[in-house]
Amino acid sequence: MVENNSMKQNDIAKSNEQQFKELLYAIENKRSEASYAVNEKHLQMAWIVGGYVSLKLKTAEWGSKVVNEFVEYVRVNAPHLKGFSRSSIYNMILFYDEYSSPFFSETISKYLPTEFVQLPVGQIEGDTNSIVQPKVEQLPELLKLTSFTNHISILCNCHSWEERLFYILYAHRERLKKEEVKRVITTNVFSTIVGSKGKLSDKMLEVYPNSPILFKDKLFVDFLGLPQKHTETKMRKAIIQHMKEFILELGKDFLFVDQEYKLPVGSTEFSSDLLFFHRGIQALVAIELKVRPFQPKDLGQLEFYLEALDRDVKRTNENPSVGIILCPQADSTVVEYALSRSMSPAMVAEYKRLLIPEAKMQELLKEYCEYIKENSSKSEQTD
Repeated sequence: MVENNSMKQNDIAKSNEQQFKELLYAIENKRSEASYAVNEKHLQMAWIVGGYVSLKLKTAEWGSKVVNEFVEYVRVNAPHLKGFSRSSIYNMILFYDEYSSPFFSETISKYLPTEFVQLPVGQIEGDTNSIVQPKVEQLPELLKLTSFTNHISILCNCHSWEERLFYILYAHRERLKKEEVKRVITTNVFSTIVGSKGKLSDKMLEVYPNSPILFKDKLFVDFLGLPQKHTETKMRKAIIQHMKEFILELGKDFLFVDQEYKLPVGSTEFSSDLLFFHRGIQALVAIELKVRPFQPKDLGQLEFYLEALDRDVKRTNENPSVGIILCPQADSTVVEYALSRSMSPAMVAEYKRLLIPEAKMQELLKEYCEYIKENSSKSEQTD
């Protein structure tokens, strides 16, 4: 009787959990719709202003001095309006000029359905002394996928149209903010995801055909602050301390479950370094950390953990668990041999520490020299 009551309570709890998920989804969906609407209006405004001023400058009717005068006019006559500084106006011009380019239309036509492409009709109509409210569809649908600030980061830091298209789509999928967009461009996520994927098992590609665009085979972990020589324990602890940044690097669909996740098998207890859940594929993801180059034996250990997860942890509504070996270096031929016989959805990924940019090094050196000079003069005065 007690057992029946317990089962009923479990069923009720599962039912409630499912209802809670549905309600939370509805809330997030409506919030997302509201945010999308605000973003679209902002983009339309930037498109209109950018196009109007661009046309004035191209016809030599306005010069840069007139742009400055307009900025001052807005400041005096509409002080409540923010975001209309000189640099902001020129960002709007950049936004319009680059995305109204036929090269942009050609690129997205090559990769996306026609509804994402800008219409042939220009955004600005009429003579140069008037501005006509444009039709909504004249703003390319693709541009509505991310924010204006993200577009400016993409335009300023990416030089090929393919890269720009990729980062617009990636920023939308990962819901990236301005600083996050800058980081993924710096770490060249474009080549990491779009490049060759020789480090995924055939089973991974069979079970999860989209895995090449969902999982990276190279991660940049400069934010961990790892020394040249470090242990797996130190790396794991650093990841836990910087989980937000680590998940951004992995992809925002990853949800952290636990570290050193216990996997009892028979009379022995094993543990997986890091366990995540991926919302996109609805599956557990085990990450094993290695501080030395990949070795074939690593795959055997990982596959054992995946078997334990699928048998004892995975829920009936979830898909087969995925395994990732994260190491500093992996010989592509060795990886290919090891994965060719693998019967598990598994992959090998490398982690890299970013070098400090030369400009930053020069800046730090300059600050250090100033510090030495300043302290030397103080020392002389004391003497």
